[in-house]
Amino acid sequence: MTDTPRTLAEELRTRTDSGLAGLLRARPDLLSPVPGDVTQLATRAGTRASVARAVERLDRFALQAAEALAVAPDPCPYTALDALMCGDAGDPAVAAELPRAVATLRAQALVWGPDERLRLVRTARELLTPSATHPSPTGLGPTVAEATAGMSPGRLQEILAAAGLPATHDPVTAVAALTSLFSDRPRMARLLDTAPAESVAVLDKLLWGPPYGGVTDRPAAHLQWLLDRGLLLPAGGRNVVLPREAALHLRAGRAHHTPEPLPPKLAPATERDPHLVDNAAASAAFTALATVEELLKEWDLGGPSVLRAGGLSVRDLKRTATALDTTEQLAAFWLELAYGAGLIASDGEADERYAATPAAEEWLQLPDHERWAVLAAAWLPATRTPGVVGAADAKGRTLAALGPNVDRSPAPEVRRRTLALLAALPPGTSVPSAAVLARLQWERPLRGAAHTGAAAAKPEEGTAAPVEADLRTRLAQWTLNEAELLGVTGRGALAAHGRALLGSEPEDDAPAPVPTPAEATAAAGRAAALLAPLLPEPLDHVLLQADLTAVAPGPLHRPLAEALGVLADVESKGGATVYRFTPASVRRALDAGRSAAELQEFLAAHSRTPVPQPLSYLVDDVARKHGRLRVGAAAAYLRCDDDALLSEILADRRAVALRLRRLAPTVLAAQTAPDQLLEGLRAMGYAPAAESATGDVLIARSDTYRTPPRTAPVPVPEGPPAPDATLLTAAVRAIRAGDLAATAERKPVHAAPSPAPGGLPRTTSAETLATMQAAVLTSSALWIGYVNADGAASQRVIAPVRVEGGFVTAYDHTADEVRTYPLHRITGVAELADESAS
Repeated sequence: MTDTPRTLAEELRTRTDSGLAGLLRARPDLLSPVPGDVTQLATRAGTRASVARAVERLDRFALQAAEALAVAPDPCPYTALDALMCGDAGDPAVAAELPRAVATLRAQALVWGPDERLRLVRTARELLTPSATHPSPTGLGPTVAEATAGMSPGRLQEILAAAGLPATHDPVTAVAALTSLFSDRPRMARLLDTAPAESVAVLDKLLWGPPYGGVTDRPAAHLQWLLDRGLLLPAGGRNVVLPREAALHLRAGRAHHTPEPLPPKLAPATERDPHLVDNAAASAAFTALATVEELLKEWDLGGPSVLRAGGLSVRDLKRTATALDTTEQLAAFWLELAYGAGLIASDGEADERYAATPAAEEWLQLPDHERWAVLAAAWLPATRTPGVVGAADAKGRTLAALGPNVDRSPAPEVRRRTLALLAALPPGTSVPSAAVLARLQWERPLRGAAHTGAAAAKPEEGTAAPVEADLRTRLAQWTLNEAELLGVTGRGALAAHGRALLGSEPEDDAPAPVPTPAEATAAAGRAAALLAPLLPEPLDHVLLQADLTAVAPGPLHRPLAEALGVLADVESKGGATVYRFTPASVRRALDAGRSAAELQEFLAAHSRTPVPQPLSYLVDDVARKHGRLRVGAAAAYLRCDDDALLSEILADRRAVALRLRRLAPTVLAAQTAPDQLLEGLRAMGYAPAAESATGDVLIARSDTYRTPPRTAPVPVPEGPPAPDATLLTAAVRAIRAGDLAATAERKPVHAAPSPAPGGLPRTTSAETLATMQAAVLTSSALWIGYVNADGAASQRVIAPVRVEGGFVTAYDHTADEVRTYPLHRITGVAELADESAS
């Protein structure tokens, strides 16, 4: 039978390989770098930063169990912990879940020792033990011994006498007697039976915390009664505190006001037809594609300038929101989504501005379901958080869209876990967002708290969900909103393609593993395949109407939509898009190089209804006037074969700003630039055309502007990545081998003094060579000290195979592989004891 472990390292040494792998999986920071042996692993597991990170990842009930251990004697029997969690009356639900909580603390190396002597890791106890500056969620104060430290012996004897206890000879026994009184239920009850009602009311106010209060120099009689009997002890200045033992008696032994052994249920659930949910999500996905496409079109000729500190200005964000017909907060989401997918970026020029990237051109050519997969695959692991845009950073500066400092590393984990909770529900089922937020806060109550080790504020009893808006809660709320916008969810329920996007099927009570990039790409492909049949098919026709409008009853093929966007103006969007034809829009198409005959042919070919006569007349009328006036560069000139038309323009008062004068019957000169002259004449209702130096009509076709090739922003990880199975197996093997080298029992070397514990063995070169050769013949293992080329010393257990040419080839148990070592770098050698060698 094994002895009781005396340290955490000794307990870790008794764990199975799967147990060590579980610890490393739960606390991946312990793997950076891989510990050399179990002692190093235990030391690293007890550091403040690592313990704080592990405590932050506890669920609420495991955290409550750790908090109870922090206020219990050290070591604490399991029965005492059960009493603190369940109280004198008992609680079957708490008692049933407490073994799981203790197992969780054990698995994460926060608690060690047998059930009779449970020990909270010292650093965890320091983080969770209540103090005046670091209150505990338990609401308990210091013990009698802690509160009376430094109190005069005479004052202690006065308290004992007032409490009806016999005098003692020293402060230690006095404190022990007072502690025994407060911990003894019958005796304590008899003492409180004699207390004034006002004194009991004071204790009730301090019962569940905070346990501190203030008193004057001359306390009232009911307060003096408590002070005399030690039920209130000094806490510095004019403050007093309710000692822990007295509070536990008043609480009937419970450390927490409301233990929460089980996570909040995801309820009330609303069931819908899964097909309706999928269709609603598909509709949102199509709208998301149209919005991003509209954003790229808006920035087709180049977007707004980049701020000196990075990001988009507030004015440009408002302008973009107006163009997308949405709010500024939603505009920030679409901007960050396109940026995260690598569709927009800064051009990197001296006068830096944003624009679409070459990848945007490729994205626009993809089928709709594949375009959605690109956006969704970029959104799920992103750490850039558009929800913080507009808020102030630590220095009071406003966070800008597309700017720095908007990364929030917990975002991918929260996003995946939020969707996983929805995936655990039956298809088509939704729950209120408050239920999801309450569940997430139970799972990670400390994540996003104001300071490490401080528990989140406890909600009022009877409320359904916590009310504090910590980072994790806000990330979850943003996830629910963004998933609805992107079409991952529909009507609050996870769609079928949303489930496929998550990859592996999550469990209700465990986070789904983070997929590799290859797995994430495959999952996005499966999601796109499920979404494809739900998206509307692009149309190749419109319905022309007599009121100079065209109705597109659905999405149009991209070439048709682009051509129609030049010939007409979009009047309204929705399930059907309405285009309006105006003289300006027709002139725009003519400026782009299309003739009247081509426009008439285009309309007839893509309309399911005959071309209305008013529209045909509009095209012909604008085309007849188009180009009669020619504007060129002199400073600027205007020529026309119809001198009467030029006379009409000269006589028009609106032309005064153009400063025209006649050079010839068919030519006017202007003291303004050609583009300004064009705009001025068009504002007067004419349809001039620009011409080149040779007299040819210039076609006004804008060139698109693209950035150089850009890579999408890389998510900012939160701590070390989760290790895979291969790394865990190798790490456990290395730790075991290093532990064997550090703890293997060795035979004494008589020719030289034994090394100090943990030091390298020292033998002469001849003894080292002879021992190596003997080990080759007997196939035995040796313990060696080795110094590598960098001067790093280590201890290793090897099994020599061959010794020749100044080198020894051996199987290294520490590295679990065959290696070759120069003999001159081996400081010494010792044979293993028989039981170790076997």
